[in-house]
Amino acid sequence: MSDPVEALPTSLSARLLRGVREAGRWALGIVYPPSCIACQAATGEPHGLCAACWSGIRFIERPFCERLGTPLAYDTGAPLLSPQAIAEQPVFGRARAVAEYDGTASLLVHRLKYADRLELARAMGTMMTRAGTELLREADVIVPVPLHRWRLWRRRFNQAMALSQVVSLESGIPCDPFLLARVKSTRRQVGLTKAQRQENLQGAFRVPQDAKARLAGRRVLLIDDVLTTGSTANAASRALLRGGAASVDVLAFARVVTEA
Repeated sequence: MSDPVEALPTSLSARLLRGVREAGRWALGIVYPPSCIACQAATGEPHGLCAACWSGIRFIERPFCERLGTPLAYDTGAPLLSPQAIAEQPVFGRARAVAEYDGTASLLVHRLKYADRLELARAMGTMMTRAGTELLREADVIVPVPLHRWRLWRRRFNQAMALSQVVSLESGIPCDPFLLARVKSTRRQVGLTKAQRQENLQGAFRVPQDAKARLAGRRVLLIDDVLTTGSTANAASRALLRGGAASVDVLAFARVVTEA
């Protein structure tokens, strides 16, 4: 016996299915009203922020340093480089981030990373896709900053990988987490000086031998949750370039900004 829905014209059947889905979402919203992903206050749409938490994000917009993506005080109308980028040129080409690492942004990063709030990756990754539009236009492959196998075992997931999957899905750029491996178990970077961070990450990353053919000549977009001093991004970028990548840009959800 044929299904009565299948017997309907295609356009009518599609409208009926959309109606069923919308009714299901409406019913679910009655039982579980959408709430802010940061403070749990009521919101109009799921996976979003309330007005108060949204205003607590310091979005990074132009004018910013074209290499480091750090905000600048004045807009001259021309591409600008910060004194830091001139004095210490990064290994990677360009870095971009959604927001400064404080307020709501730091709260979201902390909850994703340490409170097993994997559902936050959807909203955070969506914002990263928008912030990294110019980088994504020139990228061939997305690579998350990897965790060492012991840290991955303890944490159970890699937050950079969770964000990469969202950015990949929304941008259409493939994600290949096996192009870069973390081969050295490093100390946590929190509380270390810049020099200590660089020493800690010496030899931490490597492109596996069986991945070099896939990496050769490709433009990589490296994904992480937070950019601090750039030591991790530099170490990972150096390994990717030595492994055959044509270029490496970096996209993060948040970055630490020190006032001049």
